[in-house]
Amino acid sequence: MTAWARAGAVALAAVVLDQLSKAAIVGSFRPGQSDRIFYGIELTFVKNDGIAFGALGGGGTLILILVGLSVLLLLGYFARHSRDRLLWLPVGMILGGAIGNVADRVRLGYVVDFIDPMFWPAFNLADVFIVLGVGGFILLLGSSPDPKPAT
Repeated sequence: MTAWARAGAVALAAVVLDQLSKAAIVGSFRPGQSDRIFYGIELTFVKNDGIAFGALGGGGTLILILVGLSVLLLLGYFARHSRDRLLWLPVGMILGGAIGNVADRVRLGYVVDFIDPMFWPAFNLADVFIVLGVGGFILLLGSSPDPKPAT
């Protein structure tokens, strides 16, 4: 399986998990409704019309343009470095998360957030995939092999 196919499979899995979880929340909760699942963590249906943690609220088209440019840059980097060991995994996670949130924004006009740790703004599984993907991407960038020393 190629790195592109692996990244695509990870992205697809991320989108499916994200969209299924959001559908479960939308089908079970009213906006603003909460239910405690663990001490300090609630499920709360939040309509987020901004980007991360509600920043740029109401920025509809601007947000889609910024996300689109970010995805194009990521794909361009991946096209040049797809042979890098494990790069397909964080790239697939970032793409899947981005697609999941863009799908909400296009279909609903907002992103469904629902994981509410009460000490942090609510987020969703797409956000988790993006954050883990960016973290993995940074780790892989930092662990690239050193060039051969000059002799």
